Amino acid sequence: MQTLERKLVLEDGSEYYGHGFGYPADRVCELVFNTSMVGYQEIVSDPSYTDQMVVMTYPLIGNYGITDEDFETRFPTIGALVVREYNDRPSNFRYTKTLSEILEENGIPGLWGVDTRQLTRSIRAHGSRRAILTGADVPREAALARLRATPVPRDAVSRVSCKKRWYARTADHRFHVVAVDCGIKLNIIRSLNRRGCNVTVVPWNTTAEEIALYQPDGVFFSNGPGDPEDVGPVIELIRAIRGRWPIFGICLGHQLISLAFGGRTYKLKFGHRGGNHPVLRLSDGKIEITSQNHSYAVDADSLAGTGLIPTHTNLLDGTVEGVACPEERIFSVQYHPESAPGPQDSGYLFDQFIELMKEDKTHA
Repeated sequence: MQTLERKLVLEDGSEYYGHGFGYPADRVCELVFNTSMVGYQEIVSDPSYTDQMVVMTYPLIGNYGITDEDFETRFPTIGALVVREYNDRPSNFRYTKTLSEILEENGIPGLWGVDTRQLTRSIRAHGSRRAILTGADVPREAALARLRATPVPRDAVSRVSCKKRWYARTADHRFHVVAVDCGIKLNIIRSLNRRGCNVTVVPWNTTAEEIALYQPDGVFFSNGPGDPEDVGPVIELIRAIRGRWPIFGICLGHQLISLAFGGRTYKLKFGHRGGNHPVLRLSDGKIEITSQNHSYAVDADSLAGTGLIPTHTNLLDGTVEGVACPEERIFSVQYHPESAPGPQDSGYLFDQFIELMKEDKTHA
């Protein structure tokens, strides 16, 4: 039998012993869980997981390896990964590296062999908490002391956003979109390119004056990590440009748009992370199965009088999943219509953004 050489220690002192893979380092992170059955590469490479330790509820992870074309960012910043069973011998003709190799290359520790069902139940019952991944021989009190002494990071968006603008062009483009990068997923850009949009990706702290210089047909606000109230410059940017161009926001972008209009956000007990969340579209009663990854939600009561109207509702807990201000050509959703892999029910939202830009050009 293999020696259990690594362990996870939660804030309440509970310990989970297992084996290490990936990068051999200690790490303090917020502990969350994801219920997706596939897509561990997209999860590991999603910038929204910065500073978070993700517990995968599906028991077997690593079995199809890592494929170069499927990254959501080239430099993953997830805090750590915890799985039940790790497979280091992938069976997939597309795979180029193992999951452990990618984690090691990017300084990300992993833990396998723990009871992820018990761990997930703990998170559901007591909420997301911080935990430390460390050596099995480290005394519990010493591990807890290190956990408590580690400050909670507040600058995640500035760390994952691009440092200078870059371009994603496509042949025979019809529209030009400026995407404000708060931790943007590459499949969002691919989704816009497929619909005839050239995309200029700009840093999170880009000003309204700089965006005007690009002469966009529309502006997009991306997903990203952390507390939306920490991202003041983007909130001010939205206030400065609202009504000037069509605006579309996803995930963190949805929360930032709501804050810019005067709404409020709050932290969920354990967040929404998975590929099967049912969302009700209020306009016609259609139910969409969605991919989600977020810790914060928009306070429905705070939207009264802001000019934003709810457009989508989560059927599991009633939280706001979408808002819109038709008069100012602004809309946003909390979930991920670009999800890859994942349900494709919500891809029409990109088409809706295209239609807004088309109408805007017609009336210009």
